[in-house]
Amino acid sequence: MRLTPEIEGLLRELAPQVLGVLVRRHGQFDVCEDAVQEALLGAAQQWPVEGVPDNPKGWLITAASRRWIEQYRSDTARRQREEKVVALTPPPPDPAPAQDDTLTILALCCHESLTTASQIALTLRAVGGLTTAEIARAFLVPEATVAQRISRAKQKIKGAKFRAPQDLTAVLHVLYLIFTEGSTASSGDDLVRVDLTAEAIRLTRQLHRRRPDDGEVTGLLALMLLTDARRPARTDDNGALVPLTEQDRSKWDAHAIAEGTELIRTALKTAEIGPYQLQAAIAAVHAEAKTAEDTDWHEILGLYELLTVIAPGPMVALNRIVAVAMVHGPDKALQELSTLDLDHYRVHAVKAHLLDLQGQHEQARQEYERAAKRTLSVPEQRYLRSRSRRPR
Repeated sequence: MRLTPEIEGLLRELAPQVLGVLVRRHGQFDVCEDAVQEALLGAAQQWPVEGVPDNPKGWLITAASRRWIEQYRSDTARRQREEKVVALTPPPPDPAPAQDDTLTILALCCHESLTTASQIALTLRAVGGLTTAEIARAFLVPEATVAQRISRAKQKIKGAKFRAPQDLTAVLHVLYLIFTEGSTASSGDDLVRVDLTAEAIRLTRQLHRRRPDDGEVTGLLALMLLTDARRPARTDDNGALVPLTEQDRSKWDAHAIAEGTELIRTALKTAEIGPYQLQAAIAAVHAEAKTAEDTDWHEILGLYELLTVIAPGPMVALNRIVAVAMVHGPDKALQELSTLDLDHYRVHAVKAHLLDLQGQHEQARQEYERAAKRTLSVPEQRYLRSRSRRPR
């Protein structure tokens, strides 16, 4: 049975809320998460036929609690403690407490003991409501690999304390990684994976509703909206990559740009400046330029200078070098690029662009080819090779 977008969206929104209720009531994150997945599957089968219940959250809590009890009975029977379970009865048919533990569940999925890959997989399943198969397809890995990551992650955080987080650093990082992978897929035939970008934006919106005064939460949401606004113009009708300078800006999502711009303006005025806010501010400068020539590269370079101080890193340095080229010319940019310690295909792509600006076209062709060989993204490979063959 195919789900309507409304039912699918409702199930994904309620998944972490229901999981929070069960974990708060019973503990045992791993057993509760399995129970919630069973409840979601049952809803996906029944609701399209019978209709969405009046209290969908209560329906899911009841179904998941019953599944938890079944599992608990099965487990305790093996330990010869069945008599303790007989007293357990299903919860009332309409148990939908007002407390929403989505943020706590999100932080638990991003626990510091887990690898980044496990954090992402567990977040997408437990908080995003995606199935193991959907996660596997999104990241182009075998379903068994994702299932193993999730299983190990649940076991690893089995005894973790269930409490609201104070520090959202890990949570924001995971959401940022999910969005980044969706926005520019690291491998495969598609440049963008809308399922991941949409899920990252949805989860970040939820987080923003719970922490509206957190500048970095606001900055991350703004960054996602401003970046995703350019998605309709990033590929042509054949799926080929279109660089920012050549995009048809009339295709950009004006509503997303307006929302993202307002969010980042508010954050910069009211909160302590952080790296996601600065990245969003850079995206806003690009979004506000009516043409590529109108881009205020001096402002962008200034923002990158500040970002380099607040959150230094090789990719930040590389992006800053692009801004240096636009403000001070390719010679200075190439000089700085030669000192950058970063092994990434984008280094070759940036170097190729700078060499082209210098008029060293043969060397530029070689760098474009090197970049094309290093990336696993098919659209980027095609674009880089097309640049290497472009007449000068």
